[in-house]
Amino acid sequence: MLKTGAEHLESLKDGRTVFIGKEKVDDVTSHPAFINAAKTVATLYDAKHEPEYRDILSYEEDNERYSMWFLKAKTRDDLRKRTSAHKRIADLSCGLFGRSPDHVASFVTGMSTNPSIFDSGDHKFSKNLISYYEHMRKNDIFATYAVLPPQAARNPDFYEKQNLPVPTLRVIREEDDGVVISGMKMLATSAVFCNEIWVGNLLPLAPSQVKEAITCAMPCNAKGLSLWMRQPISLNADNEFDSPLTWKFDETDVLVICEEVKIPWDKIFVLDDAILAREIYIKTPGHCYGNHQANVRYWSKMQLILGLCSKITQSTGADQIPAVREVIGKMSAQEATLSAMIHGQIEAAENWPENYLTYNRRMMYAALDWCTDKYSGIIDELRTLCGGGVFQMPASVNVMHDEKLRENFEKYFQTPQMEALDRMKLMRLAWDFVGSEFAGRQQQYEKFYAGASFIIRNHSHRETDWNFFNGIVDDFMNEYDVPDIK
Repeated sequence: MLKTGAEHLESLKDGRTVFIGKEKVDDVTSHPAFINAAKTVATLYDAKHEPEYRDILSYEEDNERYSMWFLKAKTRDDLRKRTSAHKRIADLSCGLFGRSPDHVASFVTGMSTNPSIFDSGDHKFSKNLISYYEHMRKNDIFATYAVLPPQAARNPDFYEKQNLPVPTLRVIREEDDGVVISGMKMLATSAVFCNEIWVGNLLPLAPSQVKEAITCAMPCNAKGLSLWMRQPISLNADNEFDSPLTWKFDETDVLVICEEVKIPWDKIFVLDDAILAREIYIKTPGHCYGNHQANVRYWSKMQLILGLCSKITQSTGADQIPAVREVIGKMSAQEATLSAMIHGQIEAAENWPENYLTYNRRMMYAALDWCTDKYSGIIDELRTLCGGGVFQMPASVNVMHDEKLRENFEKYFQTPQMEALDRMKLMRLAWDFVGSEFAGRQQQYEKFYAGASFIIRNHSHRETDWNFFNGIVDDFMNEYDVPDIK
């Protein structure tokens, strides 16, 4: 079933517990902090019903239509279909909604192609995983994940010395109908707009952390679950003109707090296995599917930034300066580089697992590393091209509502290349990328979305066939011998 935007927004009125500081939010679809981003989420659902995008964003199987991100790829064409769907969804938010409905769904879809991994030791959870995949697919579920411990919890000795419980989410008891969990997890981006949360462990656990080794799914209105919001950035925006990105793309970041939340047995995928809790992501295509989506989303953002770099320089005539054209050419080359890395993942796809095709993992991780490493520099290039222009605009577009101010604004702020109001609109958009609080959140997000750089590069190290590269060296050296020594 393909939900409409209205149907999805209605599903969010389910009694979930959301806090902004001490304020309890009764309806995330109408609260000032969330209303515009909620409308953005609705457009992502409605796009699947538009005739021109129906076959890009959904596929048919057994006379039912499903979102394209639930397609299990068996051919390169299947991979291309998935990529095209990710690109269209990303374009709708210019890549600024990191946790769009296709992200976590891709993780689960990738896992479902190799479900036997979930059968380990005393627990056989492969059926649970397959059932959950079908549940998400049939109900067009929007899920986020909380797969990291709170930072302080990485030093359990501190809590033991203070005679305090370690705050990381863990199983506190097992019952006939499921397990009970308590504790904290981060960082459930977009949780206030989601139906469900996938809880797990993307970072390695110590073998002794068996009670923290729980992977499960729970609805966002589960009894005992509360969602603690960071300060909403959207409240800084008075109107869309002055803050065009902040206004509708603040997807939110949420700390998940569980106080004796019951998880039924059929929603559990890993239990009491500290090693498997992480391996489910890398021994299935789950991590690859999900992070390919992240590559594509970043590509959409990169295209908007490249266009901004070009338009900013055109607005003052600086695009005719050779040094400026060089910078624009460099930015164009970077956008093309990322595009090539994304398409290369399809052309060099892997026959893995059996009967399925997966995006090339080494190339995907290379793109992920590139994205993490380059974002700050990319934004700095845009910042440089903006110069002081972003500070030379009036405080608000409401100057247009005063006749005298409007007359002076239109007279003094125009350039030979652009009318004053158009130039102000362009600079406001640029500022939301380089200087606003929303821009700061985006920079922090892109820098740490996939973890610290050493984590991403360890993924690349793991997926590299070192025997192949070492063999090149050995084969070359085997072509010549030690010279005779006299």
